[in-house]
Amino acid sequence: MAKNTSSSAFRKIDVDQYNEDNYKEDDCGESQSPPVGPDEKEITNFINQGKNIEALKTVLRNAPISSRNQMVKDAALNVVMQVLLSVKSSQIEEAVNALDRDHLDILMKYIYRGFETPSEGSSGQLLAWHEKVHAVAGVGCIVRVLTDKKRV
Repeated sequence: MAKNTSSSAFRKIDVDQYNEDNYKEDDCGESQSPPVGPDEKEITNFINQGKNIEALKTVLRNAPISSRNQMVKDAALNVVMQVLLSVKSSQIEEAVNALDRDHLDILMKYIYRGFETPSEGSSGQLLAWHEKVHAVAGVGCIVRVLTDKKRV
């Protein structure tokens, strides 16, 4: 038992700052130059040269995750889908094995985003990508993607 129960020192803590209604997202990345996404010309050059794995690494490295501009994110999605659909089915496993954990998470985000807007023949290819990424990164990758607030 506390001897001094009339102390009001505990009342100096502002408990309202922890209220969910007062939550504000971190804007630390927006104050600096926001990422503009992958360079489409550079990615197209990699694809034309047959360097699909290098194109995939480049497009994931330059993903506009912290950007709030939806047009930039849509343009990046189109470039990523172009890369994913250009990789042959036999090369998918090799491409996935060449990526680190963070890039696998970003790739899984783009796979799920690709499922939202299917195009002709993309769903089967995206399922193959999903299978290979899941085999390498496990269920944790899916959980991280589904619980992350930053969208692609």
